[in-house]
Amino acid sequence: MQGALAAHFARALADAVFAPNSGLRPEDAVQQLRALDNLFSESQPLQRALISPAVSKPRKFSIVKRLAGELQLDRRIRNFLLVLVSHRRTRDLSAIRRSFEEVVDERLGWLPAVITSARELNPQQREQIERALGLKLGKFIRAHYEVDERLIGGVRARVASREYDASLRGRLESMRRQLATV
Repeated sequence: MQGALAAHFARALADAVFAPNSGLRPEDAVQQLRALDNLFSESQPLQRALISPAVSKPRKFSIVKRLAGELQLDRRIRNFLLVLVSHRRTRDLSAIRRSFEEVVDERLGWLPAVITSARELNPQQREQIERALGLKLGKFIRAHYEVDERLIGGVRARVASREYDASLRGRLESMRRQLATV
């Protein structure tokens, strides 16, 4: 249920950010949420203060408003954080941030992809792969790269529910299956 709740809060924030005349760029909202998430994950006293029933709601709101000023958060992000505090959901901030990033990517036409290669790819290779996948799928690709030496050579890309295997290991496996059916 927590994933669904995080997605609910993320969509609500995205609706506010993507509203006409919002004045807040989605990329800026993502950066501000990341900054908040980093601050929360690094500060146990802040986490305790915002989730503790011993701290009054007005005091929690005061803390949030002060943080918002120091971090120069947009009022939409500040108000969103106040909603999280009032609903006792600050400990879900990381999940909400990840879900928000997914919603923003989706609304901007980006697809997340996991690209695995046998060795580290240079920037030109990464660009070529992202461009080829983007053209094939008609979307922009936001790639996360991994190295798996078992691939021997080539790359494997997982985009949404699709997998594209251009690795040497994948080709050898395909040949093994073909030979097994003969």
